[in-house]
Amino acid sequence: MPKYLLLKHYTGGPEPHGFPPMDEWTPEEVTAHIKFQQDVGRMLTERGELVDAQAASPEGAWVRYGGPDSSPVVLDGPFPETKELIAGWFLIDVESEQRAHEVAAHVSSAPGPGGQPINEWIEVRPMLAAPPTIE
Repeated sequence: MPKYLLLKHYTGGPEPHGFPPMDEWTPEEVTAHIKFQQDVGRMLTERGELVDAQAASPEGAWVRYGGPDSSPVVLDGPFPETKELIAGWFLIDVESEQRAHEVAAHVSSAPGPGGQPINEWIEVRPMLAAPPTIE
């Protein structure tokens, strides 16, 4: 079965979202949203479709190769704007691209402020089954 990466951008996508960032939500709204994500993980696990799911921290570093006799080069920023930040992901193993889209649409309906669906854009990326062939 093909694997798909469902990337959660929260405010990114083809058009802006109409909800505030999560740090402006009430504790109850955050709790409901996280519970929804956990419920999605449970449902995908029961169906044998969940490979992995993670939330990404806003902290991080830029790292690159420093050379044969050097340590890695590490910088603490600047980072892209929040709209470009990947907030987390689901890695799923499903029967078809159509099923991946169904799961992404469900994930998009997570509750936000006032309990309303946030309708976030979910980026659906197929995973390569094998590395590209180099001739």
